[in-house]
Amino acid sequence: MTHSSLSRRAFALGALSSTAALAACGNGVGGRGSAMIDARVDATLAEMYRLYPNTQSLAQKANGMLVMPLVTEAGLGLGGAYGRGALRVNDVTVDYYSVTKASGGLQIGAQQYAHVLFFMTEQALTDFRRSPGWAAGADLEYVISDQGDSLNADTTTVLAPVVAAVFGRAGLRLGATLEGTKYSRIIP
Repeated sequence: MTHSSLSRRAFALGALSSTAALAACGNGVGGRGSAMIDARVDATLAEMYRLYPNTQSLAQKANGMLVMPLVTEAGLGLGGAYGRGALRVNDVTVDYYSVTKASGGLQIGAQQYAHVLFFMTEQALTDFRRSPGWAAGADLEYVISDQGDSLNADTTTVLAPVVAAVFGRAGLRLGATLEGTKYSRIIP
């Protein structure tokens, strides 16, 4: 291995580790963990309902919602994402979760976004809560279109067991996908 390839690898690993450390600092780690996460969840839901009003009727039909207020995604060659949020059932926080995602390929930069998973069936919610590490698959339905429109919570959408809304801190996150994202229960 040459010195320059070792330096690039060391730089990439250093960048990823410092990104993870910064993400942890901004995602409720510390003394007031649960109160900070709950406050961010409340603000995220208020923002989502304001920007995408049709998500309110979807929330009313859902058996539970996992709200991830701030996910930081960064990469330099290799990439990753991290965030913390809360699972709400009947508008009450019942558990806290972290989200992680690793990715490869050509990528440089960072972004922050929020997302909400709506569990539309009791079975989907139960499966999520019983899983030691639930991973989002390609079968998720998305409730916000690439044009930024909030889709109606019609029969087609409501029949999906899990529906996702992904939106960026600076607006819509185009081409958003949660595939490969892993959720794990935490104690903040």
